[in-house]
Amino acid sequence: MRIFATLLTGLSVLLLPAPVAAQDFPNKPIKLIVPFPAGGPNDIIARVVGQRMSELIKQPVLIDNRGGQGGVLGTDAVAKAAPDGYTIAISSAGALVISPSMEKVAYDTLKDLQAITLVAKVPEMLVVATNVPAKDMNELIALAKAQPGKLNFASSGAGSLTHLAGELLKLKAKVDIVHVPYRGAAPAVNDLLGQQVQMAFLDLPILLPQIKAGALRAIAIGAPERAPTAMEVPTTAEAGMPDFLVENWYGMVAPAGTPAAVVATLNKIATEAMRDPAVKEKLASQGAELIGDTPEHFRSFIDAELRKWAKVIKDAGVETAK
Repeated sequence: MRIFATLLTGLSVLLLPAPVAAQDFPNKPIKLIVPFPAGGPNDIIARVVGQRMSELIKQPVLIDNRGGQGGVLGTDAVAKAAPDGYTIAISSAGALVISPSMEKVAYDTLKDLQAITLVAKVPEMLVVATNVPAKDMNELIALAKAQPGKLNFASSGAGSLTHLAGELLKLKAKVDIVHVPYRGAAPAVNDLLGQQVQMAFLDLPILLPQIKAGALRAIAIGAPERAPTAMEVPTTAEAGMPDFLVENWYGMVAPAGTPAAVVATLNKIATEAMRDPAVKEKLASQGAELIGDTPEHFRSFIDAELRKWAKVIKDAGVETAK
């Protein structure tokens, strides 16, 4: 009986499903969730990087657009997915940092998601309408101080990064400017062109054609270095505000609990894809700077961004839904 029981135990062990070895990953298609509709910057970045990842691993990387609630719904879907590496996302600063700081969401970014790599940064540009008599940051701040509560700034929506950029400027420059939220960047740009609003902080790609055409005046770019596509525009540091940095960014995440070996493999595949010259060229045209860091560095970056924007929200008295 004892021998029979031992044989049964051994057989049971053999019949248990074996965990997938790291060297076997990935051996089936990977779902890459984009928490925004097709055609936007998040979608374009994910498709370009995902396509190269697919070529490298010889497995499909399937784009799954799950828009809604400013990227929250798609990001939450990843947080609730099986932690096996076959469901990942490229999500935005808004969904990973801003929304969790502004409203009650179903996930905790640092607890429920596993950082894989910071994919790309897209700098925010401060622009003014052409009827605003300010040619640089110093003149704009002087104008705002001379007319408290008279100048307004457009954003792509209340609680967006572009909204908080304006609040950060108010805090750093000690000026009183009025927020005018829009439903997206396009209508904000339209009213800037129509001189219904005086200034805005928006992603560089959507502003660049208007800047080049002389329809909007660029004041500064919220990045540490000048943008290759707009080298004539100074950084905020060069404009006299070194601690005023505002960049949109997109990062790859997986569900918390994804095995470390799988995370390492995903990081290796993604960063290799981002080093590809064709990928760099395609995304440079979108104003995106590819990054490709380690999971540990990306997690630290997220933590720092959470702290930064939570402080801005508190200090500026921005209304939250928490």
